[in-house]
Amino acid sequence: MTSMRRYLMAGNWKMHKTVAEAVDLAKAVRASLESRPLQLDVVLCPPFTALQAVAQVLKGSRIALGAQNMYWENEGAFTGEVSPVMLREVGCSFVILGHSERRQMFGESDDGVGNKARAAVAHDLTPLICVGETLSERESGRTLEIVERQVEAALRHLGAEQATRTVISYEPVWAIGTGHAATPEQAEEVQAFIRKLVAISHGKSVGDALRVLYGGSVRADNIGALMAQGDIDGALVGGACLEADSFLKIVRYEG
Repeated sequence: MTSMRRYLMAGNWKMHKTVAEAVDLAKAVRASLESRPLQLDVVLCPPFTALQAVAQVLKGSRIALGAQNMYWENEGAFTGEVSPVMLREVGCSFVILGHSERRQMFGESDDGVGNKARAAVAHDLTPLICVGETLSERESGRTLEIVERQVEAALRHLGAEQATRTVISYEPVWAIGTGHAATPEQAEEVQAFIRKLVAISHGKSVGDALRVLYGGSVRADNIGALMAQGDIDGALVGGACLEADSFLKIVRYEG
C-alpha cells in the first residue's frame, strides 16, 4: 500500500440482525476498537431497519455507518426504495452499491449502479462499489472483461475528484458465502487491473489513491495473506462480520 491509501474494513451484515441484535453487535465492536485504537477505517453496514439505532451507538466514535443499497432519486413514487437524502439523515457516510446479490437476485444493471454512484457522491456518501465475475465467467476466461465493464459503468458519470471518493470492492461471485476465497494471487491480479483501469479513465493520481477492497469468504485465517498484496487495501466482510469476535480478528489482522 502506498502512503496515499488508508486501509478500510467494512462489515456487510446483509439481511441479518434485529434492531436489538444490531445494537449489541455495534456496541461490542465499538468497545473493542476504542480499547485498542487502529490506524485504519472501519464501516458497519446493518440492514435499513437498524441504521438509526446503530448510528446512535456509533455516535462520537471513529466507526462509520454504511447502508447496503439505495436508489438514485432524492424522493418520489419508488415503493420500497430509500434515497441518499434519507441515508445521510440517519447518519450514513458509506453505501454499498452493486453487490453481486443485488445484481444476481434482483436484476440490478451496470447502468443502474453508475446512476447510484453519481447520486451517492452528490450527497457526500462514499459509494462502496462491488464488481466481480461468476464461476462460469472465470472458467471461460472472461474475468477481466466482466470487471472492466462493471468498473467503467460504475464510474462513467464521475469526474476525477468524485472518483477519488469512491471505494471499489472486488468480489468474485463464486467466492461469496462459499467458503472458497480467491487466492491472494487471483485477487491481486484483478485488483491491480482495476487500479490500472481507473488510472487510464480518470488519471494516474486517482488510480493510485483509489481504495480497492477484496470480498468473498474473508476470514481471520486468510486476511493476512490477502492484505500482504500490494493492491488490496482492505476487505468487505460478509458472514464473518456477524459476530464481534470473528470480525475483530479480521480488523486486527497482524500485517
